[in-house]
Amino acid sequence: MHHYTIRRTGYLLLTLVFASLFTFIVVNAIPGEPAEILTKHLFVGLEEAAPLEMVAEISERCDLNRPLLEQYLAWVGGILHGDLGHSYLFNRPVTALLKNALPPTLLLAATAVALALLIGLPLGVYAALYQDGISDWIIRLASVFAISMPSFWIAVMLILVFSIWLKVTPVAGYGGVGFLILPAFALALHSAASITRIMRTSLLETMEKPFITFARAKGLSMRRIIINHTLRNALLPVLTVVGMSFGGLLAGTVVIETIFAWPGLGSMLLQAISARDVVLIQSTIMVIVFMFLVVNFAVDLLYHAIDPRITYE
Repeated sequence: MHHYTIRRTGYLLLTLVFASLFTFIVVNAIPGEPAEILTKHLFVGLEEAAPLEMVAEISERCDLNRPLLEQYLAWVGGILHGDLGHSYLFNRPVTALLKNALPPTLLLAATAVALALLIGLPLGVYAALYQDGISDWIIRLASVFAISMPSFWIAVMLILVFSIWLKVTPVAGYGGVGFLILPAFALALHSAASITRIMRTSLLETMEKPFITFARAKGLSMRRIIINHTLRNALLPVLTVVGMSFGGLLAGTVVIETIFAWPGLGSMLLQAISARDVVLIQSTIMVIVFMFLVVNFAVDLLYHAIDPRITYE
């Protein structure tokens, strides 16, 4: 177990190194001069031409005139010392911006994961128990529909129905539970559909195992068989899907937070991209990558807790 943890930690750090390099290359490969776009956002407006003297001043002030290798090493060196850089769009340290934007995003993502599990697990179990029945077909069709629909369309439909027609939730904003319901549901629906499908398939496969046949021969009730024997074995693929879905939820916050005016990492990242604030873009993406890797690391360690037969050595 300890050797596995050390090895996985090494893989995590190596992945972060490659992710930082890839992020830096992609951000700096975007067409357009970063200093010019940043100057337009800060001073002259997007439709106006930025004076060359002002562009040169911003480029020197933001160290954008240095060679790319020096910029990358300076950025990575700052991260190693706990300094994520300075955002010239907001004129604040990136660390301070992340302290304000990270809690709303984590709240939204955690609520979406909880909703996805609360919706997906019971529907998957119910569909498996009534395999090929009318309810099973309805659940499967609804799952395919939810997976096929983009999250921004779901968000718009939720606003139209619950905020404009029924007037039971706020349209957008950040505050109490009422502001959280629609964005969390819009973000969770795709994951809930995936969990439903995986749970149904995993449960059906588990129910065909010899130990389930033996439990039935002992005269155990179906409810006891499912709760005590089937669910624990069927949850392993679902746990994998939840871990992988977390990255998708963090990526989906960029769209959902913008639609619902939610002040999290996604909306901040979109503003940084439009202004080409390269330091803020790179550091925010690295924070998202780090959270995704940590969640999947935790999921791997949970396998043994759910099924003690799984070993890591």
